Amino acid sequence: MTGPDETVLSRVEGVLVRFLDERVLALRGLGSDLDPVADEARAFVLDGGKRLRPRFAYWGWRAAAPHSADDTALIGTAASLELLHAGALVHDDVVDASATRRGRPASHTTFARQHREAGWGGVDASFGAAAAILLGDLLLSWSDALFAAAHAGAAARAVYDRMREQVMAGQYLDVLVSARGAFSVDEALRVIELKTSKYTVEGPLHLGAAVAGARPETLVALRRYGLAVGEAFQLRDDVLGVFGDPSVTGKPAGDDLREGKHTLLTAYAMQTAGPEQAEQLRRDLGDRDLDADQLAQLRRVVVGTGALDRVEARIADQAQAARQALDTDAVAPAARVALAALVDAATRRAH
Repeated sequence: MTGPDETVLSRVEGVLVRFLDERVLALRGLGSDLDPVADEARAFVLDGGKRLRPRFAYWGWRAAAPHSADDTALIGTAASLELLHAGALVHDDVVDASATRRGRPASHTTFARQHREAGWGGVDASFGAAAAILLGDLLLSWSDALFAAAHAGAAARAVYDRMREQVMAGQYLDVLVSARGAFSVDEALRVIELKTSKYTVEGPLHLGAAVAGARPETLVALRRYGLAVGEAFQLRDDVLGVFGDPSVTGKPAGDDLREGKHTLLTAYAMQTAGPEQAEQLRRDLGDRDLDADQLAQLRRVVVGTGALDRVEARIADQAQAARQALDTDAVAPAARVALAALVDAATRRAH
């Protein structure tokens, strides 16, 4: 039997396909030179992705909406989140100089290869970065157009705008924290709150709830749930970025270590590291030329300092806090069940 999640995601996918077909056709009409941009835009959005944000948006809506309510505006709004996220990811890969995304070449890598194979003038990496930035901008503009077409209302618009502001602020702080190299627990948690908790979970939940005209007490419960799940989700992502299986995650093993990401995992490691371990963290974190043996040594530091165990314990604590936040009549029963299941989907995952 097809559950509500699958039905909603199928409808979201249908909205995305129809919207992208229309926009890609318009883009191709501007000239064949834009065909690679059109192809990359469509493939990036439709080929992969967990679709977590539309799920949270739907259950935020269901937490407050009467069972018979029309969800047409919600579906279009939820679909727009995937375009917003796609644009943010394309930009994020440029910022992090990540070569892969979802098991395929990152957009800037794809465009750089196009430049190289065509034998054009200039630097292929610079062309790739420029083209990807513009693709990300295009996807962000399309997300706004799709959101507007959903007619979700002023309250939803305010949530949507706040989400976009917060994720960009979180992205900047992520770059800033890594540049400072301070291994700060508080800074790592602040980045998680803005970049993930509010953007990936709380924002979509509140977006759906706003479409449904939710009561204040429902929003409070969803906020408590969203902040806890969002943190646990990001911490699991951080663990996978260091210890994940590349064949499952779609990213090279230890990519976060090579990129020099200062996460709660590395902050905890530095807190309890001995002098030699601390020196190794400072020296090797962010070295893009690390070989397999050096990556293994860094992983041993993270494990040996107890950082991995502390992060796993925090994930479990936040998952439990999220479940407790659902223990309220302010959230409809069906939504409570589904959101509890999403705690597991967000925290017990391999990719």
